[in-house]
Amino acid sequence: MRISVIGCGYLGAVHAACMAELGHDVVGVDVDERKVAELSAGRAPFFEPGLPEVLERATASGRLRFTTDMSEAAGAQVHFVAVGTPQTAGSHAADLTYVDAAVQGLLPHLSEGDLVVGKSTVPVGTAARLAEVVRASSPGADLAWNPEFLREGFAVADTVSPDRFVYGVPAGADGERATALLDAVYETALATGTPRIVTDYATAELVKVSANAFLATKISFINAMAEIAEATGADVTQLADAIGHDARIGRRFLNAGIGFGGGCLPKDIRAFQARADELGLDSLAFLADVDAVNLRRRERVVTLADELVGGAAGSRVAVLGLAFKPDSDDVRDSPALDVARRLHEMGAHVAVFDPEANVTAARLAPQLDYAPDAETALRGADVVLVLTEWREFKALDPETVGSLVAQKRIVDGRNVLDLTAWRAAGFDARGLGRP
Repeated sequence: MRISVIGCGYLGAVHAACMAELGHDVVGVDVDERKVAELSAGRAPFFEPGLPEVLERATASGRLRFTTDMSEAAGAQVHFVAVGTPQTAGSHAADLTYVDAAVQGLLPHLSEGDLVVGKSTVPVGTAARLAEVVRASSPGADLAWNPEFLREGFAVADTVSPDRFVYGVPAGADGERATALLDAVYETALATGTPRIVTDYATAELVKVSANAFLATKISFINAMAEIAEATGADVTQLADAIGHDARIGRRFLNAGIGFGGGCLPKDIRAFQARADELGLDSLAFLADVDAVNLRRRERVVTLADELVGGAAGSRVAVLGLAFKPDSDDVRDSPALDVARRLHEMGAHVAVFDPEANVTAARLAPQLDYAPDAETALRGADVVLVLTEWREFKALDPETVGSLVAQKRIVDGRNVLDLTAWRAAGFDARGLGRP
């Protein structure tokens, strides 16, 4: 099948490459000439495990190409819209400028029977509005909504073999035709038994933001328990293990630390609450507390570091990790980068290292001292902060680190270190919510 993907950022580039990997003929369209040039050369403009190999195979096969010319989307049967929905300046509502522009740009190039498929995370009600635009401009064309559930670091696998598909389609025969087209796109995964839920527009739009809101709530819940643990001497990691054995709760996303970040969870829960407010509902008021708990954990790490060195001003702080999660170079709303910047503002000399995110972080925080490796960042440090749970940081040897630092002090912002081993090596080692 011939497919177009409008918007070739993180979501669109991965989707385009994976659709070509599955055998479709794909054209990716983006306004960014530099990005298009990189992708056309088979190079990913961001770090995502497995994507470079898929891109290289797909572009070499001729099944995948990229362009800045929207007219190249003409002739595709299915057009995926995968542009960003940032927060509106001055509010938490989603900015639909790019989504609207992508659909408007597509309209002159649609043919009868074409299907526009939204993948962007949008406020409920957006799909119904855009469907009217598509039908009015291009009779015989229609719109569906097919939310993505990608995990950064696992995006290729989540695209090729997701844990479920959700189709938001119109009612009646139009919905049946849209479903058949999407089934043809995802034939390989569906043949292996991947669940498929076919529903209305509003439900499909709510699935993604509801999932993100639930995950954010679960993370903030265990971080709230970490606050209680710190006040009472309890151990939040053992607490999480104990309640995680309850099948109704589960252990995943119950890791206390400096909280969630990235381009989805923080933005989506704020936009979701803003949309509820627009609808005159108080249903999601609790998400403000979820957000507040999450942000407080960043402050807690800053306070811990400040206390350990007897005042951050003039001290040397080594920060290990800048990406919001491992296996990514994404520093959007990263708790790790936020902590590093705050300590710098307090007068500390902050040496930072991330295996993949040094470059992306430097664009946002050039004032930090970017080290080429962990050893350089650690040398002469008065306190070490582990803020992204990369494997190499989890495997750090206390004796080796002790030989590099000026003072044996470490804060485990992700609760991934064996504090007993670090203390045995002479470190004043602190975790979050751990005695």
